Amino acid sequence: MTRYAIKRIGLFLPTVLLMTILVFVVMRVVPGDPAIALLEGDGGGSYTEQDLINLRQELGTDRSLVVQYADWIGGILKGDFGDSLWFKAPVMNELGNRVPRTLELAVLAIVMSVALSVPLGILSAIKPNSWLDLGARTFTIVGIAIPNFLMAILLILFLLNVFNWLPPLGYAELWDDPLRNMQQMIFPALALAIYDMAFIARVTRSAMMEVLREDYMRTARAKGLSERVVLVRHGLKNAFLPILTISGWQFARLFEGAVIIETIFLIPGVGRILIEAIFHRDFPMIQAVIVVIGTGVLLINLVVDLLYGWLDPRIRYN
Repeated sequence: MTRYAIKRIGLFLPTVLLMTILVFVVMRVVPGDPAIALLEGDGGGSYTEQDLINLRQELGTDRSLVVQYADWIGGILKGDFGDSLWFKAPVMNELGNRVPRTLELAVLAIVMSVALSVPLGILSAIKPNSWLDLGARTFTIVGIAIPNFLMAILLILFLLNVFNWLPPLGYAELWDDPLRNMQQMIFPALALAIYDMAFIARVTRSAMMEVLREDYMRTARAKGLSERVVLVRHGLKNAFLPILTISGWQFARLFEGAVIIETIFLIPGVGRILIEAIFHRDFPMIQAVIVVIGTGVLLINLVVDLLYGWLDPRIRYN
């Protein structure tokens, strides 16, 4: 297991490095000069050529890409992403409070997804073509077909038209007001979770139906084991690998969906600050957010790979 873990971590580090290179290069080749954006401001202010040259020297964008990247990656290794061009503050100060909020939203969404979808998928596999199975399959098709942002809007309209109640927007810190925090986060998390719930339920159903046909399941029943023990200890344990894979992938893509969901529900998280940074061409902030989210996604994939090796020894031996 140790050798397997070292190999996976060895692949993780160069992947992160490659991601930083791609992010840095893309930010430098996209149209738009951050110096011009700062000088013009929101009102399209006037400036001279010398003002533009001086600001480019101050920002360091007049140097070669190699020198700029070396300085940037050196700062990242020290935990410094530079200063935000729009917020006029260190990038890490702005992200420090926002990352836990996005992480709370993503964790709440994946917990809701797994807690509801896995039992639904198991019941659907146990009773194929029943009314429960048909209802579950209908839910999964609808859930996968509707994108997250549309689900969020439909959820708000449903609450407003049916119950004449609008979920509280904004964000209250969990440790300051837990009840209000849950009221504000439960519906954004639900809007994120429905797609994941539908996808995980379909994978769980397919994996369980395949496992239920195996010979060792019939053997377990012939030995006199209870149906619950057969399903959980022999069935779910062997069907868990594809469920783990899709759950890890869905958890990673929750950060992508959080960009729009946070904007709709006015949650001051990483996704919302990314939208603001793109609007104001705040390149240091954009780079930092993409690197933080990308590193988080790669870490999730690394954890899933390590869990794979721990759950199924055949994988690490191969």
